[in-house]
Amino acid sequence: MQNENGTFEKVMETVSKIESEVSKHIIGQKEIIRQVLMCMLAGGNVLLEGMPGLGKTRLVNVLGKVMGLKFSRIQFTPDLMPADVTGTNIIDRESVEEMFRFQPGPIFSNIVLADEINRATPKTQSAMLQAMQEKTVTVANTTYKLPEPFFVLATQNPIEMEGTYPLPEAQMDRFLFKLNVPSPDFGELKDIIKLTTTNREDKVETVTNAEEIILIQKAAREIPVAEPVLDYAIRLVIATRPDGEGSPEMVKKYVRYGSSPRGAQAIVSTARIRALLCGRYNVSFEDIKNVAYPSLRHRIFVNFDAVSDGISPDMIIDGIIGDVKIYQ
Repeated sequence: MQNENGTFEKVMETVSKIESEVSKHIIGQKEIIRQVLMCMLAGGNVLLEGMPGLGKTRLVNVLGKVMGLKFSRIQFTPDLMPADVTGTNIIDRESVEEMFRFQPGPIFSNIVLADEINRATPKTQSAMLQAMQEKTVTVANTTYKLPEPFFVLATQNPIEMEGTYPLPEAQMDRFLFKLNVPSPDFGELKDIIKLTTTNREDKVETVTNAEEIILIQKAAREIPVAEPVLDYAIRLVIATRPDGEGSPEMVKKYVRYGSSPRGAQAIVSTARIRALLCGRYNVSFEDIKNVAYPSLRHRIFVNFDAVSDGISPDMIIDGIIGDVKIYQ
């Protein structure tokens, strides 16, 4: 199967190499690694939520090295200002007229690690919005284009932790995936201790580059999605809306707001990448179900009844997948 960017076999081989190399340096978290990779190759941003010390920052760092991309890290704190993220105009004293020039901030990178993004104030969090959606930054009426490819991989601590600010709904919607990072089990924790408390340190090998990542993204968009599969993805998204026709009773009872159209875009674009990772040239219903959870869990806003009854967005997605028929 040939396309203008080369064979899909070549794309699949490169993607497999990336996944294999990252897995050498991150113990456990195989499903998280795959989902982050799926999201990035679909051109999206990722939100990783979990307790401190689970390797979220290390995962992003390793991905940058393996992909051969320019990497920068922003530690979000309550006193961080928007200009610390985007950059600002400074006086160029070397110039005869002392004209202002733009000093780019750390957001001018291929992979931006927004570490503990929910520890900054909403004012600073919002500095990321334009970059995440439009891949540009505007400072003093001048718009600057960010390098390609561009990804924001943000980490956040659970909302219940002290000193955190919940991300606004508009910003949550800019993340293609939200991933819940689990704690390691006994075997994984043992391997982590062995790896991190000795002098052994394996070198991270770079297996691709920015140009090839862009080609993979373009090739993935050509993976066909059959009409019934596309219809199923759309019905899942519509079923998240409490005012939608035929929405499950669970949604009507527990959901305040459902997913925006970006939820459907996230499901379809990442399902294509999952098909490639599984060695297929077409998207299956199983691909749609698999990516529905990370695509929708941060786009479903539950009400007070759900909180009091202990109902999570993932439980609601379970109910939607059980209720929505594949063929209709």
